[in-house]
Amino acid sequence: MSIASYLSEELGASVEFETFRDAFREKLRTVFSQRADFNELSTQRGLPPFVMREIQSLTPLSVFIPEEYGGRGGHVHECQAILATASYESLALSLTLGINGALFLQPLTKYGHEAIKGPVFERFIEDKNMGGLMITEPDYGTDALNMKTSYTKENGTYHVEGTKHWAGLTGWADFWLITARRQGKNGDLGRDIDFFVADMNQSEQMVEVEEFYENLGLYMIPYGRNNVDIRVPEEHRLQPESTGIKMMLDTLHRSRIEFPGMGMGFLQRMLDEALEHCKKRFVGGKPLLDYDQVERRIAEIQAAFTACSAMCLHTSEHAGTENNLAGATLTANSIKAVVTDLMQDASQSLLQLMGGKGYRLDHVAGRSVVDSRPFQIFEGSNDVLYQQISESVLKSMRQMKERNLRSFLADHDLTARAVEYFNDSLNFEVDQSLPQRKLVELGRILGRVVTMEMVIELGDRGFRSDLISNCLQVFRKNAQGLLTTYRNDEPATVIEDYVEGSAWIDFVKA
Repeated sequence: MSIASYLSEELGASVEFETFRDAFREKLRTVFSQRADFNELSTQRGLPPFVMREIQSLTPLSVFIPEEYGGRGGHVHECQAILATASYESLALSLTLGINGALFLQPLTKYGHEAIKGPVFERFIEDKNMGGLMITEPDYGTDALNMKTSYTKENGTYHVEGTKHWAGLTGWADFWLITARRQGKNGDLGRDIDFFVADMNQSEQMVEVEEFYENLGLYMIPYGRNNVDIRVPEEHRLQPESTGIKMMLDTLHRSRIEFPGMGMGFLQRMLDEALEHCKKRFVGGKPLLDYDQVERRIAEIQAAFTACSAMCLHTSEHAGTENNLAGATLTANSIKAVVTDLMQDASQSLLQLMGGKGYRLDHVAGRSVVDSRPFQIFEGSNDVLYQQISESVLKSMRQMKERNLRSFLADHDLTARAVEYFNDSLNFEVDQSLPQRKLVELGRILGRVVTMEMVIELGDRGFRSDLISNCLQVFRKNAQGLLTTYRNDEPATVIEDYVEGSAWIDFVKA
């Protein structure tokens, strides 16, 4: 089936991507501003069926599907652009598309059995099906490798049992990728991880929703706790290139590297809203934009917009399914952690600039704060990702027998030019036995240096020089501040039995 045949009603015979993207953008504007009140929708759980039906009418998920199965080809730049188009209007919608694409369609494309790919992809295109990924368990979030969901093989089928929660699209998805560990005859679980495709149209593969969660933000997306007790055919097991753990790392790293698509439209919306408000809002006889503190905030949002643009460029050229990203810890973690920090910071700044009227769930500023916050937590808490960034760099430094951070970064292709912006401030030896808090602090610095390198590359390609210059200046200043914190050796301590002698009212002078 050709892409033209299922776009013909809306777009004629054109298959040009810009035409496809523009039609998708116009569809979102029509749905959210004419057929429904998006500010009202944002305060409700779920999404009216007609809204998703309208959005799915253009088959936006086709960008994640290979051409031989009727899709647009799985080109990463198209995937990023569609996610960005969606996130300008709705971060939750963009995440919905991202879950489908990065956590189901791409791993199925790369690791799925040929016998099931065609029928599954056809249902995504023809029937507008959706899919998600179940990894997290109530007792095993960050510690995913110790998950207790297990499987055994019985008469040519796999029996998968366990409990999964916080899977985006709980109760909505038509397909799930479910992770589990092999259970031996003695009941012990294997160390490796396997993935299984579950089809909710088949009774023996149905995942039971035990509870829907009242998630703090992202109201459009249902989350909950699921009971898994399913039987799937042999061909529903994904086929790793080496180990299942590396397959999971490849999948998660690819997803993390693709976060900029969701961040791009969101950050542009924050920037547009801030500029419009601060030009029109007058305080003390002049527009807010004339105040230098306001200007600083908007300059930082603009720097975030530029940095995310640079990440989108890098992602488009490095995140294809033909590449194995299992070892891309530095790139994947830097991109995911930094861009999600930028998203939350930008939303907080917009809320500050908007004042009281922004502090409403049905206002773009208030909604953006709560919707962007979980991005710093899911698919790897940013604190953990920053720690892993440092551990990855320290491991490489040990292997190279290099102790000086600047010397190492100057020879690394992800940081070589960016390090020049720091003079000698990165010229120090790194202790290989840093405590966790120092690893996190160092990771924050390294993530921003990596981002600056991507910004420099974007500038080389012809991106606006004034935006590039502003971005590098903001990021250098931010990293310098983080360096000051890193060099402070005062330990953080917790006084556990703090109650005795700590009641302030006892010290009031009569």
